[in-house]
Amino acid sequence: MPDIGIPAELGALLAAVNRLVRRSLRGGLTGPPMPTAQAELLRLVRANPGIRVSEAAGELRLADNSVSTLVRQLAGLGLMVRERDPQDARAASLSVTPRATERLRDWDDRRAAVYREQWRRLSARDRTALAAAVPALRRLAALLHEESRTRTRR
Repeated sequence: MPDIGIPAELGALLAAVNRLVRRSLRGGLTGPPMPTAQAELLRLVRANPGIRVSEAAGELRLADNSVSTLVRQLAGLGLMVRERDPQDARAASLSVTPRATERLRDWDDRRAAVYREQWRRLSARDRTALAAAVPALRRLAALLHEESRTRTRR
């Protein structure tokens, strides 16, 4: 592997780990596989019930019409509800259905199990190193989130 530097290698490794975990989980799905964009929107709406399409688009850094398309897809699958805002007929608030909550919970539980299994396979030294990196990764995620919000406001 060419020397691309720690920051670039970290990004590539995090993406690879995420992709490999998703692949390992797809085998046991009870329903059709869910594209990452749909799952991200469901997670955002679950954390922010009543969020508007435009707000969700800003948080996810997507165009409003892209989020509207995702909302239509998820509503069609019975995973999301879009309700008109009584004060503003042009706006709609979003919420997830109990079915979506259950599906996300199942995915999260299964993902945690994959990580636990692989964690046990690591050496004590590797587990210690990864545990020590978690606070720095949290700070990196916070910086990336803040940068994303700053760009969205511009």
